[in-house]
Amino acid sequence: MIEEIDASLDEISKVVAYLEQTLPPHTILFLRGDLAAGKTTLTQAIAKARGVEGEVTSPTFALQHCYGEALYHYDLYRLSHEAFMEMGLFEEFDKVGWHLIEWGSDELKAFLLAVGYRVAVVSIEPQGAGRRYEVEV
Repeated sequence: MIEEIDASLDEISKVVAYLEQTLPPHTILFLRGDLAAGKTTLTQAIAKARGVEGEVTSPTFALQHCYGEALYHYDLYRLSHEAFMEMGLFEEFDKVGWHLIEWGSDELKAFLLAVGYRVAVVSIEPQGAGRRYEVEV
């Protein structure tokens, strides 16, 4: 199922509400879009809706940030699929919660689906002052 949502930054809560209503508590969510498309901004909005206080930033150099007990954020921009697997980071996906992945490869998505994880994709495309969020569940 694919849902398209057009929203400005001030309306990003519409996207978060749709995700909260649609996705189960344990989901791996690939965030797709060009540089500065709004992947981290969406993560910030999700964290805020879940009561996370404090700064939410892209884990570009750390690879993973954990927010609370059920929100995990990954940035795999500089990491190949093979390196990710060799590091054993995929084992983190066993933790119940939402796992938000920026720059996740198609190989990683295929692997996760093959071993039975619930995977969804949000593709973000800038449109003028807003964004189009295409949610595939």
